[in-house]
Amino acid sequence: MNKKYTLITGASGGLGSAFAHCCARLNRNLILIALPGSAIKKMGEELSRFYQVDIKVFEFDLTDRPSFDAHVEMISRNFSIDFLINNAGMGGTVSMLDCAPKVIDKIIQLNIGCTALLTRQLLPLLLEHDRSFVLNIASMAAFSPIAYKTVYPASKAFVSSFSLGLREEMQDRGVSVSVAYPGPIMTNSNTSQRILLQGYKGRLGLFSTMDLANRILRQTLAGRATIVPGWWNRMNQKLMGLIPPTIKVRLISGAIKRELQLTH
Repeated sequence: MNKKYTLITGASGGLGSAFAHCCARLNRNLILIALPGSAIKKMGEELSRFYQVDIKVFEFDLTDRPSFDAHVEMISRNFSIDFLINNAGMGGTVSMLDCAPKVIDKIIQLNIGCTALLTRQLLPLLLEHDRSFVLNIASMAAFSPIAYKTVYPASKAFVSSFSLGLREEMQDRGVSVSVAYPGPIMTNSNTSQRILLQGYKGRLGLFSTMDLANRILRQTLAGRATIVPGWWNRMNQKLMGLIPPTIKVRLISGAIKRELQLTH
């Protein structure tokens, strides 16, 4: 139990994989969680060999409650964790009428339920250290309701509120809680296509996943409460804060509607 670990959810690809690479480079031992059937084991072996850190890999569905409870209990019993990165999440662009109820349920379970529950379950471990960290991944979408996404921005607004409330609660206990609001990330071909369809403005807030992970980690470990990576995203956040909510949601949703029309 002498080794300290950083636990990362959604670690097999995209931003989660980048966090794993960046943390390994910082000489941090890792616990990586990903869905079954991912390439997480191979990635873990390569990172361990290259950076000479200890890496444990667990493949299970965070929204499968019996599996979640069993794995988290086992991890809590066997590992010392001083950094939790709640990265796993899901969304989608579709009208509410066309969105399957099971998809809505999955978004709520993963983005909201698992973030809150895993944080709660691991807090006692985090409190065992003089200094520990929680990083929750929200989104620029947390700053406004968005039609045709609907549930996703609402779930990320929860992540934002939850993180800042917990930060206040933990401020004198040695646990630094940060929340990051990345803009669009080119994590897969579908997401990349949607970003590119938005043209120049859609690409302004973009970073490579590795660059984004580096920026977010650096500010998290410095104890920053809220992290909005990139000048364009920060300016966008400030401008959106000046626009009345009803106009803001119409402007943003109009862009999403046009994007949907272009992809169908």
